[in-house]
Amino acid sequence: MEGRHHVFSVDLLERYATKGRGAITCMATGNDVIVLGTNKGWVIRHDFGVGDSYDIDLSVGRPGEQSIHKVFVDPGGSHCIATVIGSSGADTYYTHAKWTKPRILSKLKGLVVNAVAWNRLHITEASTREIILGTDNGQLYEMAVDVKDKMEKYIKLLFELKELPEAFTGLQMETASVHIGTRFYVMAVTPTRLYSFTGIGSLDAIFASYVDRTVHFMELPGEIPNSELHFFIQQKRAVHFAWLSGAGIYHGDLKFGALHSSPNGDENFVENKALLDYSKFSEGVEGVKPSSLAMSEFHFLLLIGNTVKVVNRISEQVVEELYFDQTPDAVSRGIIGICSDASAGLFYAYDQNSIFQVSVNDEGRDMWKVYLDLKEYAAALASCRDALQRDQVYLVQAEAAFVAKEFLRAASFYAKINYVLSFEEISLKFISIGEQDALRTFLLRKLDNLSKDEKCQITMISTWATELYLDKINRLLLEDDGALDSNNTEYQSLIKEFRAFLSDCKDVLDEATTMKLLESYGRVDELVFFASLKEQYEIVLHHYVQQGEAKKALQVLQKPNVPTELQYKFAPDLIMLDAYETVESWMTTKSLNPRKLIPAMMRYSSEPHAKNETHEVIKYLEYCVHRLQNEDPGIHNLLLSLYAKKEDESALLRFLECKFGKGQPGGPEFFYDPKYALRLCLKEKRMRACVHIYSMMSMHEEAVALALQVDPELAMAEADKVEDDEDLRKKLWLMIAKHVIEQEKGTKRENIRKAIAFLKETDGLLKIEDILPFFPDFALIDDFKEAICSSLEDYNEQIEKLKQEMNDATRGADNIRNDISALAQRYTVIDRDEECGVCRRKILNVGGDYRMTTSYMVVGPMAPFYVFPCGHAFHAQCLIAHVTRCTNHAQAEYILDLQKQLTLLGVEPKNVSNGGLCEEPLVSVTPMHKIRSQLDDAVASDCPFCGDLMIREISLPFILPEEAEESESWEIKPHNHPSQRSLSLAV
Repeated sequence: MEGRHHVFSVDLLERYATKGRGAITCMATGNDVIVLGTNKGWVIRHDFGVGDSYDIDLSVGRPGEQSIHKVFVDPGGSHCIATVIGSSGADTYYTHAKWTKPRILSKLKGLVVNAVAWNRLHITEASTREIILGTDNGQLYEMAVDVKDKMEKYIKLLFELKELPEAFTGLQMETASVHIGTRFYVMAVTPTRLYSFTGIGSLDAIFASYVDRTVHFMELPGEIPNSELHFFIQQKRAVHFAWLSGAGIYHGDLKFGALHSSPNGDENFVENKALLDYSKFSEGVEGVKPSSLAMSEFHFLLLIGNTVKVVNRISEQVVEELYFDQTPDAVSRGIIGICSDASAGLFYAYDQNSIFQVSVNDEGRDMWKVYLDLKEYAAALASCRDALQRDQVYLVQAEAAFVAKEFLRAASFYAKINYVLSFEEISLKFISIGEQDALRTFLLRKLDNLSKDEKCQITMISTWATELYLDKINRLLLEDDGALDSNNTEYQSLIKEFRAFLSDCKDVLDEATTMKLLESYGRVDELVFFASLKEQYEIVLHHYVQQGEAKKALQVLQKPNVPTELQYKFAPDLIMLDAYETVESWMTTKSLNPRKLIPAMMRYSSEPHAKNETHEVIKYLEYCVHRLQNEDPGIHNLLLSLYAKKEDESALLRFLECKFGKGQPGGPEFFYDPKYALRLCLKEKRMRACVHIYSMMSMHEEAVALALQVDPELAMAEADKVEDDEDLRKKLWLMIAKHVIEQEKGTKRENIRKAIAFLKETDGLLKIEDILPFFPDFALIDDFKEAICSSLEDYNEQIEKLKQEMNDATRGADNIRNDISALAQRYTVIDRDEECGVCRRKILNVGGDYRMTTSYMVVGPMAPFYVFPCGHAFHAQCLIAHVTRCTNHAQAEYILDLQKQLTLLGVEPKNVSNGGLCEEPLVSVTPMHKIRSQLDDAVASDCPFCGDLMIREISLPFILPEEAEESESWEIKPHNHPSQRSLSLAV
């Protein structure tokens, strides 16, 4: 038995199910609907889904006794076909679940229908679609019924057995949609043969094609009470078939869509065919052959006598026997047949008056054991329900491989076991027989099966596997001295595998332990590899430097996560190993600080280099200074020092002449230390460079003095650089002149001639008298006659020019004096009706109010006033008031203060006559005149209507803040009276 609990159980569904309509002769089920046929011509339909039942009498109008031969119901339980046989022959009827009266199929009159194939995928409650009927005389018919028409659409003959006319006893059909239409698969059985038909298109066309081609069939001779054909349906698709034949149960898998061509050209959709011999469950004696068959997913239900034997389809063993509680009157006839309801997953057995239900309870629960006993391990694993069952399958596989001494294969299976065998037990099995390779394989597979949460166990196993790898590598080296050769594939593949393992397990291996292991086994390359994986780049770099492999070290340093400090630490060693590659690497690394590389560059620069060899440090420093625009004084000083040591001074001079800070406003022109540069150039005797540095430091005398030692032309150029200090420039040229005169060693007359030519180069800065002291005392004056005469002529021209300038100045002074005298006589004519620009009253006819001012001269009855060249005239008081009001506060205070001072003086001007002017001389200056002059400047410097005051008033508002109240009084405010209505007009 398959377990403690039975998989199949029998229950009495209904006793006396025919309701007195006779004994049951046949039964069919579908979708919880059971249709019974009786020996009195009645068809009884029980719908257990809705709890309804009704019966139809097919013997009406037929003489004699009538019996239902077969009933058929579709998988949905809606369509029913029944054949009734009586003394008058056979008739076949169609009825629908919603019909009360059956429809006789007249075209089938006289034909006994033994089998019906339904179109499962396309049948609906309203239409049967294509149906195939198999008859007792070896014919196949096609019919279709649309319920709304109340009759069949057509009935036509499809096929007829002519070679061996036998009755069709079983029929099944399956369809599949393909890109060019619908493919039909039809299987039909007779007592001795199983026929297969397939094709694309209509059934009529498919069967017509078999006129020209051979019908595919399987023949199994032998006698059988009932030859039956059954499909097992899973998710509306047939997956297994079984034929109850005389030789046994012929069964197999159905693979629709995955077609294979058979030798005779037909597509074969049957796989894994097998024949179950009846002797396997008849206990060694020739037993009674089954009278009926039903099939589940893994079992056959065989009706033998009054017992149903359940046979496992895989193991071909009887696993259960089912017995039925029959009434005494039905025992003699026994169980008539069994049938299945695919949609409900139930089986039924029936005798002449009772219906029994056979239920299935998890029939696949022990299938893993069945497959395991048959050593079908893949199927066993697929059937396992939990990890414990899978462990048992893996254990059997592992033990089998272990016994067969396939230790690596056994290790793979052992690694999948989690419960039935401990890790230690499995490890000891391999250790005890010295199978290190298998043990390593076991550990590696175990690692693959562990979850990420088991960190401790993962680390332990990974470390153990590392040691086993190292031991294996050492054993290979000991066994074969040539293992290190590249031709040794086993050694090379093992190293490759080991490195892949280290790479995969880098995050779970303990860093210190692993490195000690690698070091103890002397695996330096693998130690470096693992250190690189763990980002211990210092160890890697040390190794490459010791090996002299600068390129590999530089490749490590180029990795993005390498600390920059390692660049500086290993720079001295790397630049000595390969200066070119090191400098190229520096130039491609963006985050470097060149200042920290100075020790490495100093070390390289201290070594001797060939004359034509490219100085890599100079190349890098030039890159920093020109491309990176580095401003570090240390970098500039180092580059300058390297230039100074070169024989060719041109590069040094170009560097000194560069203005590196010119891009920065207010920045320095250079970043090196000029004192250090001067000291270095003096030491290296780079005189031209020293001249340049002196000049740059504004030490022009030193620059010229040094330049004279190198090249007088250079000294002249330096002297010309001084432009803002004429005395210094003259002094520098005198130094040059002295040097030139003292250096000349020709005849005296030639020396003088050269000296005179030198004077011309100074553009008149030096005269002959400036250089005369540099000549010897005994030089004859005749030699300088020409130069002296030329100089005297120049002086004479300058004297004449100065006289001319003095005469021009005297004439200018006279003109100014005359203008001043004319100012005293200036006047203007005022019209008698001229108005004041402020008060709008007449200037020349004013009342006594304006005569109170004592600070101005009063002309007759007129008040003081101002007249401007533009023609505007103002009373003095009006002008003061206007300017005070319009100017700023400080200026207004100043004007008022001056006016107050004049008032306080209180002195009335003397000798004033009507219409006359003051007789005091213009040149006399009293305090009042001084204050009055200041007041005139303050208020009458320009016309208030035409000058700056009016221009400034443009920005003032029309209404001043103090006039806000006055402006508000002019606002027009609406007054709404109760009698008025306000209308809003739409714009």
